Amino acid sequence: MELLKQKILKEGKALGNNIVKVDSFLNHQIDVNLLQSIGKEFHKRFEDDNITKILTIEASGIAIATVTALYFNVPVVFAKKTESLNLDEDVYTHKVFSYTKDRYYDIKVSKKYLDEKDNVLIIDDFLAKGQAALGLYNIVKQSKAKVKGIGIVVEKGFQDGRELLLEKGIKLESLAIVKKIQEGKIIF
Repeated sequence: MELLKQKILKEGKALGNNIVKVDSFLNHQIDVNLLQSIGKEFHKRFEDDNITKILTIEASGIAIATVTALYFNVPVVFAKKTESLNLDEDVYTHKVFSYTKDRYYDIKVSKKYLDEKDNVLIIDDFLAKGQAALGLYNIVKQSKAKVKGIGIVVEKGFQDGRELLLEKGIKLESLAIVKKIQEGKIIF
């Protein structure tokens, strides 16, 4: 998606050799016009997959998933990473390692919101080592719903997340794939 790539080049920052910082427009402050274009692009790429639910993980994926869901006219379900008194006890759960936070999370989704009738599109802001996406994939499998695909806004193509997901036979669509970070520059 050329618009996204240009935004990353203009406003994104490379930190070290493996961090792409896009907090000025995607996951801290949000450029809603760009988000609208992202949602429309995901709809275009998955419109023939009979999507009934969009699944993401809190917190950065929620805005992206919500705008995308508007184009599909379906609900968004998000996996919670934090304990909550209002979360049902009957949940699907999976342990996910966050390289950004350097810790494990138990992600949880209430069994009320996913079942075998659902065709699920998983949406997330980043794909690096694939742990969050794989955790969401496992949640969907527990529910006996069908994973129709995974939509990623920014993929770090130099890490192994893509291979991990493709091994599962998952349709994977990334809107911008960073080939490498070299001398402080993001290269697609």
